Amino acid sequence: MNSLLTVVYLIAVPWAVVRLSKRWTWIDKISPMTVLYIIGLAVANLIPDGNPLFNIDQDINSLFSNIAVPLAIPLMLMGCDTSRWQLSKALKVFLSGLVAVLIATIAGFFIFKPENDYRGFAQVCAVATGIYTGGIPNMGAIKQAVAMPNQTYLYITSYDLIVTGIYLLFIIFFGKTVFRRLLPQTMPTSNGDSRTAEDTAPEQDSESDRQKPFDGTHWKTSLLAIAITLIIAAISYAVSLLFSSDSSANMTVLILLLTTLAIAASFLPPMKRQQQSFDLGLYCVYVFCLAIATACDVRQMDIAGSLTILYYLGFIILGSLLLQILFARLLHIDGDSVMVCSVALINSPPFVPLAAALLGNRDIVILGISVGLLGYMLGNYLGIGIYHLLLAIA
Repeated sequence: MNSLLTVVYLIAVPWAVVRLSKRWTWIDKISPMTVLYIIGLAVANLIPDGNPLFNIDQDINSLFSNIAVPLAIPLMLMGCDTSRWQLSKALKVFLSGLVAVLIATIAGFFIFKPENDYRGFAQVCAVATGIYTGGIPNMGAIKQAVAMPNQTYLYITSYDLIVTGIYLLFIIFFGKTVFRRLLPQTMPTSNGDSRTAEDTAPEQDSESDRQKPFDGTHWKTSLLAIAITLIIAAISYAVSLLFSSDSSANMTVLILLLTTLAIAASFLPPMKRQQQSFDLGLYCVYVFCLAIATACDVRQMDIAGSLTILYYLGFIILGSLLLQILFARLLHIDGDSVMVCSVALINSPPFVPLAAALLGNRDIVILGISVGLLGYMLGNYLGIGIYHLLLAIA
């Protein structure tokens, strides 16, 4: 019974919040995702374990959070204008974010390292580099490469959930306002002229264009988008298994294929810049947001271990964020691009659609996923390289 109630909860609550946002404008102002995140946290932390009326089935909840993003990425990308994507901008945003993370990671090593265990903390630094330039797949690979003890690895995974969770809360509640106020609103063109943010930033959705998911309009296009997405997801998942050493998908290959096939599908005449496709992807992001918040039970977290690691990871996130904003001001990078890059590096590419939805900027998805994929590809090299560098100079 709990499994069925969990399914209904994960599907119906986002739908209800979206419908209510039409009546209550305050929901739209603070974002349906913010409301869903609050609901999920309340359910996870306020309902007693073993409640006879309703108790979340975490297996079902995990399943929904795992499948929501692979469905959201193709749906949202097929609703983007891929002709506006710029490789030079993607590289500039990625490199500025990458350098910010590396500086914060190395500086934090010298600030927090214990006097009697340089090698152990160099291992922590290596894994942290892999996490915040790539993601969880890099984390596991680097752990094996530097022979990190299991206990230290468990501390890092637990503390990473805490600090990235806090950062995600910051992004959801304050991110758009902070990044757009702190960063320049004009960007130079290649010939030295300047353009306004409206000219350079990906096209924003107007109020008249924005239709909420499941409005019942253009259902044929919606069904076509869902069918194409399921095909893309199935192909991507099947191929990703061929590149994995165990039964789980290779995340880098999976996201790369999802992105490539979705961009190709966006050129199909029926799918060119379809608002319905983007809205369906947005609904998947809402489900994902509710699911991850519902899984965040702070009562189960172990925060009494090596707190130095917790402080170190927090320093990396705060330090890299401040540096990235500084670099963006020097390089005249707009706030939307920096926010989605930061989310892609710190929280990993699956959170890019969430950031794009918060910004109301559909075309930023391609930039964010591109940054995340570059991080996945380089993460292992950077983590292992940093480890040996620190051992040589510590």
